[in-house]
Amino acid sequence: MIDIDRILDVAKQKDASDVHLICGIKPMLRIRRDLIEYECDAPLTEDDMYEVYDYFVRGNVDKDRVFKETKKLDTSFEFEDIRLRVNISLANEIPILTMRLIKNELPKYEDLGVPDIVRRMTYQPQGLILVTGKTNSGKTTTLNALINEINENQNKKILTLENPVEYKHKSKKSVIVQKEIGAGRDCLSYSDGVKNSLREDCDILVIGEIRDKETMEAAIETAESGHLVIGTLHTKSCAETIDRMVNFYEIRDQQQVKYLISSLLKLVISQRLLPSKKGDLVLVPEVMVVDNIVSGIIRKEKISVSEIEDAIQSNLEKGSIGLINSIAELFVNDVITLEQAKAQIEEKNIETLNRTIMQLKIKREKEHKINQ
Repeated sequence: MIDIDRILDVAKQKDASDVHLICGIKPMLRIRRDLIEYECDAPLTEDDMYEVYDYFVRGNVDKDRVFKETKKLDTSFEFEDIRLRVNISLANEIPILTMRLIKNELPKYEDLGVPDIVRRMTYQPQGLILVTGKTNSGKTTTLNALINEINENQNKKILTLENPVEYKHKSKKSVIVQKEIGAGRDCLSYSDGVKNSLREDCDILVIGEIRDKETMEAAIETAESGHLVIGTLHTKSCAETIDRMVNFYEIRDQQQVKYLISSLLKLVISQRLLPSKKGDLVLVPEVMVVDNIVSGIIRKEKISVSEIEDAIQSNLEKGSIGLINSIAELFVNDVITLEQAKAQIEEKNIETLNRTIMQLKIKREKEHKINQ
C-alpha cells in the first residue's frame, strides 16, 4: 500500500517543487530542477496508481466523469499548510500523476526579482498586461505576487479565473473574488468567466491562462470596455507573445486585431528561471513596455521579431529590459556562469552579449571610482 501522506511530507521537507507518480518506477521528486528518487522499497504498481487516483478524486462524481470523458483532470488539493496543483492523465491506460507543491505563503514581490515597472503598470486604469514564459518559469508565482501587491496597496475589485486556484488570497485593501475553471466548478471555461466578468463590476480581471482565440477575444473586449486585464501565456519571449496573440486569429482578421492589441497592450514580461551559483533559482526577465514605437511595429503587415527586440533595447529609459541586458547583469553580478549566460541566447547574439558585459563592467568600475 502506498503512503501518499508520507511522500508529500518528504517532498515538503525537501522543498520539492513537483512530485511525479508513474507506474513501474519509484516516486520522483523535482528538487531545484533535478529529479530525485524517493526512497521506498518498490516501484509503484498499477494498484498503487488507482489507489492514488481515488485519494485525490475523493469520490467526486464530476471529477471522475471529467477524467473518464477527457482522460485528464486538473484539480487542487490541500495537504497540511501547502496546496497542490494535481494533474492526472493516462499512460498505458493507467493513471499517472504530476503534483505541483504551492506554499500558502507568497514570497514578497520585491524578493522575486521582478522589475518594479511591472508593479507600477498595475496602476493603469485599463489595458492588458501579460506575464509569459515556458512551463516552470514562475509565471503563477509572479502573477499571484502582483495580485497580493495590488490587494495590499490599491482599492480595487479583483476577479481571478484559475484552473485550479493555487494561492488563496484574503481581501485586504481590495476585494478579491477567486473562481475555479472546469466542469462542476465555478465557471465552465475561461472564456465564459471572462465574458461574465463584464457584469461583475470588477476593476481588475486576472486570467490564469489565455490558451485559445475565444479567451483572447473576451480578454481584449474586457480591456476595451475599461478594465485592467492581467493574464498569462505560454511563450518564450516578448516578441513571440505578440506573434502568438495575432495568430489566434484568421489571416483576414489579423490586421484589425493588430490595431486593437497595439492600443490595449501595456506591458509584457517574459521570464525564465536559472539555477544560480548558490544553487537556488534566479529570475531572468525580459520586459517590453508598449510605447508608440512598439505599437507601430505591432500594426505593421508583417511583425518583425528583430524590430521588437531592437525597440525593447532602445526603450530602456521607459522601463523596458532586454533579455541580453538581464543575462549580462546576472553574470557581472556573479550570479550565473558565462556558459549559462551564453546558453540562453542564440549564437548570432553572443557578440552583443559580450559587448553588453564589457559595457556593464566599465560602468561598474566608473561608479566604484566615484564612490571611493
